[in-house]
Amino acid sequence: MDLMSILGLVLAVGGILGGQVIEGGHIGSIMQLTAAIIVFGGTFGAVLIGTPMGDVKTGLKLVKTVFINPRGDDPEKIIKELIEASQIARKESILALEKRLSNFSNPYMQTIFRFVIDGVDPNTIKDIFESEIYLEEEHMMSGSKIWEAAGGYSPTIGIIGAVMGLIHVMENLADTSKLGAGIAVAFVATVYGVGSANLFFFPFAKKIQRKIKMQGQMKEMILTGAIGIVSGMNPFIIEEKLRAYTPHSKKPDTAE
Repeated sequence: MDLMSILGLVLAVGGILGGQVIEGGHIGSIMQLTAAIIVFGGTFGAVLIGTPMGDVKTGLKLVKTVFINPRGDDPEKIIKELIEASQIARKESILALEKRLSNFSNPYMQTIFRFVIDGVDPNTIKDIFESEIYLEEEHMMSGSKIWEAAGGYSPTIGIIGAVMGLIHVMENLADTSKLGAGIAVAFVATVYGVGSANLFFFPFAKKIQRKIKMQGQMKEMILTGAIGIVSGMNPFIIEEKLRAYTPHSKKPDTAE
């Protein structure tokens, strides 16, 4: 679990609701179904109009990465496994790595090392996987942008909801019993629009995009290590190249 995302969400929502209660307000007063329908229905409708369906599906799938870290994304563990693999390949042979394939913690390592074990040329491996990393990152970035789009639309839709609430109020000036409900919808719609953009949509987009970049760097690091092994590079040199991806990390005990 990504504890920072969970903690941030709790603090953000809790801070706003807590402030409402401290000031003597009621949480129920900002729970307006009509405002929610206007803001969220209008926002996601606008996103669907401006975004291809493939990007929408990708963006929805990426939401889980805000709260859950992908399997095998520990850079220290991956560096350690790569260094151990380079030592085995140097002392024994590259073919000796075949029995370790299933032990690699990162699925991407397993994919690349199948090419390594099969004796594919280093330049060919580099060309194949560099293109794959780039194209996958572009595809995922396109999906993440639906949350940026939602963050851009929702405040404006909130204003539309506010104007609609005020129109309802003006139409019922003679009936004072309906004035409060109309004004409430107007202000709550604005809160929903601005709040959802700055508490959910934009932060979701930022976290997703950061994790996409981190996964891309992780794959580049794995590719660098695999090419070094195929090229017969010294494990110490491979380690130094891998450390460039994690400048603040410490050297593991497996380094020669």
